[in-house]
Amino acid sequence: MKILMVLTSHDQLGDTGQKTGFWLEEFAAPYYVFKDAGAEITLASPQGGEPPLDPKSGAPDAQTDATRRFDHDPEAQAALKTTRMLANVVEEDFDAVFYPGGHGPLWDLADDADSIAIIEATLAADKPLGLVCHAPGALKNAKAKTGEPLVAGRSVTGFTNSEEAGVGLTAIVPFLVEDMLKENGGAYSKGPDWGSYVTRDGLLVTGQNPASSEAAAEALLELLELLKARG
Repeated sequence: MKILMVLTSHDQLGDTGQKTGFWLEEFAAPYYVFKDAGAEITLASPQGGEPPLDPKSGAPDAQTDATRRFDHDPEAQAALKTTRMLANVVEEDFDAVFYPGGHGPLWDLADDADSIAIIEATLAADKPLGLVCHAPGALKNAKAKTGEPLVAGRSVTGFTNSEEAGVGLTAIVPFLVEDMLKENGGAYSKGPDWGSYVTRDGLLVTGQNPASSEAAAEALLELLELLKARG
């Protein structure tokens, strides 16, 4: 079982002068769900190398069992520092693809041609694709085989407008995930702010926020098991 995890390379929070990147819990929780299931994990990002960590995700109140495990895992830390360039990976080498969030993806992965190609190819090849929190923003420019937006008619979720307002970044981000998914024809739904909420439509799994990371990864594994059982 081979799983590709795609992270952002973007570290600037608009023109605020503040840093952003990926959210640690949204990487660590899925990483260990996959690792503990025996998966071979490959990490990639648009620029390769070490992806930027949103400094706020390292705050004491943002820590979980998974992030604390990561803090004491030299092997995982080394893997994160040496992600492959996204242009050098292909969907054919993996059984599933998962995107952790953080605000960074809104600036780079949403428009990255290599990311869009991976997303489109993964679902076209009938393989599971998972994205959590802001990472569903990477679906913005992805198309279905029909040429329509990939999310059109699909059940999806992602960081809510009210959650974005809650962190004070509504006017900073290039687009709101909830609004984009709706505008692209997605059947958007959500749970309570900051609670775990995951949708699954065919082989597409989306999670609403950091708290949804583990459940989204588990849903992806369930899809892999179903596909394996079908042969």
